[in-house]
Amino acid sequence: MEPRVTKPRVVVLDYGSGNVRSASRAIERAGATVEVSHDRQAALNADGLVVPGVGAFAACMEGLRGVQAPQIIDQRLTGDRPVLGICVGMQVLFEWGVEHEVTTEGLGQWPGTVQRLPARVVPHMGWNTVSAPESSLMFAGVHDARFYFVHSYAALDWVLPPNPYGPQPAVTWTTYEAPFVSAVENGPLWATQFHPEKSAQAGAVLLANWIGTL
Repeated sequence: MEPRVTKPRVVVLDYGSGNVRSASRAIERAGATVEVSHDRQAALNADGLVVPGVGAFAACMEGLRGVQAPQIIDQRLTGDRPVLGICVGMQVLFEWGVEHEVTTEGLGQWPGTVQRLPARVVPHMGWNTVSAPESSLMFAGVHDARFYFVHSYAALDWVLPPNPYGPQPAVTWTTYEAPFVSAVENGPLWATQFHPEKSAQAGAVLLANWIGTL
């Protein structure tokens, strides 16, 4: 195979959630050409799409619907085109989010509900370890590293049934008084609860691992 002569093109989806600039800079440093955009065609045509997210589940879902993100993500995944969700950008991939006793429908890529962490102190803020499968492509070279978290909500269970027809999703866990899902690799759909763009060298390696799949 001949080496790739151009950098992969990545769109960081701009839907009003914030945090797009730090994510785009980190992805550029990891080896991609990055555009911050809410343009549907740009998001569909890019080699990779990043869905960041900060703030409330419901507000992020409103912003995503406003730029037709549910349809964009569905279309990309149907075509086996990579998507990376970060923080709330991971949470919205589940069916439901519950915040302050309000239930909001998510993107439904995975069954399950995002809910408040059952910890004495929230948010969970700072560096923590992960427990990733040995086969993980996402964590290649950084299985023993620490990553930076800032969140009060997470998926506490993994309920996706085994897939007898293809590779099983690689689910990574982290413990903050109780275990929660901190990353998932599910075919072309990858997601992290932590912020790789704020996770120093470990985060840079992880982003480079994702870019290597584009």
